Amino acid sequence: MTPALIWVMIGIVLCLMELLLPTAFIESALGVSAFIVALLTFVVPGVNYQIALWMVLSALTFWALKRFIPNRTAPALREATEARTITEIAPGKIGRVIYEGNSWQARCSDDNAAVEPDQEVFVIERKGNTLIVMPLSSFQ
Repeated sequence: MTPALIWVMIGIVLCLMELLLPTAFIESALGVSAFIVALLTFVVPGVNYQIALWMVLSALTFWALKRFIPNRTAPALREATEARTITEIAPGKIGRVIYEGNSWQARCSDDNAAVEPDQEVFVIERKGNTLIVMPLSSFQ
């Protein structure tokens, strides 16, 4: 079996895997690079050099295809936004807020301030599963 045929088979397998199990163009970048190496096996005789060329071409191909991957941030990880308290948030304690349609644990950023139920709050940051909030009234 010639090295060119082996690289073509590797390319076919990787491209088919991308169709069956999408991996954001990683497998397709590897497959396209394998096809290019198959064409270059007559110029690059050593297997070690072919593998090195395949790795470099894979990185370049993935970099070129990266712009087609949507850049989405999960709703829970977006920048600061508004939420509404469900329960009272006592000073230094944890309460609950509705944020992005879900109930979250929340703590006020000021440990001496209390936040009443059904009050608009501004989400400052997220620590684990707890949101750090500040009442909107403190900004007005």
